Amino acid sequence: MALIQIRNLVKKFGAHTVLDGVNLDLQKGEMKVVMGPSGCGKSTLLRCINRLVEPTSGTILVRDQDIMGAEVDVRALRRSIGFVFQQFALYRHLTVLGNVMLGLRKLRGMSRAEAEAQALFQLNHLEMADHRDKYPSQISGGQKQRVAIARALAMDPAVVVFDEPTSALDPVMVREVAELFNRLNREGVTLLCVTHDLALASQIANRVIFLDQGVIRADDTLENLAKHHPNDQVRAFFGEKEGQS
Repeated sequence: MALIQIRNLVKKFGAHTVLDGVNLDLQKGEMKVVMGPSGCGKSTLLRCINRLVEPTSGTILVRDQDIMGAEVDVRALRRSIGFVFQQFALYRHLTVLGNVMLGLRKLRGMSRAEAEAQALFQLNHLEMADHRDKYPSQISGGQKQRVAIARALAMDPAVVVFDEPTSALDPVMVREVAELFNRLNREGVTLLCVTHDLALASQIANRVIFLDQGVIRADDTLENLAKHHPNDQVRAFFGEKEGQS
């Protein structure tokens, strides 16, 4: 059984259908990438998985448990799905250490000493422990990314999802993020990444899911999507980006 199993997922905002019958499986230990044009429903898909957005219909199973029911403990669900937002969503008034400790204290109920130890472990793992007393305004975009990942990993989630993780980063930082993702995946972390960045996708995934107008149009290698896919729109989307870094 897949770690996350999505079947016939639909999300409508009024008369506008953003997701239209999406089916997707994510296996434990897998790293999966979802790409598509702006407004295709990528971010909405992620937000449905941890119910930041309520799906209109369909089924989402996490660890074989239906998460769509009214009786589901949404706080517990969000503890099991680490979410790294596009703009990192760090609290400006908290230090690096304070940002990572916050969920451990509020959601896990850890003592201050326990939360600090767990937070420092993850910050050290991501080479950010030396910056523990800095505030978000005092660190770079790449460092903010690592703090956001440390905060997610500290909760010991079943999966970590990323929404456009390189949108604010330069090409050098993109390579560093790719190296970090690959290292985390080798260590057994399950990752689901939504991105527009072909350079990132090419470094972290052999296959890419292509989402367009709320529908999964393809699931294939980047080369096949760019050169050999029978759908003209799919080839155009990936072909336009060939050679970019």
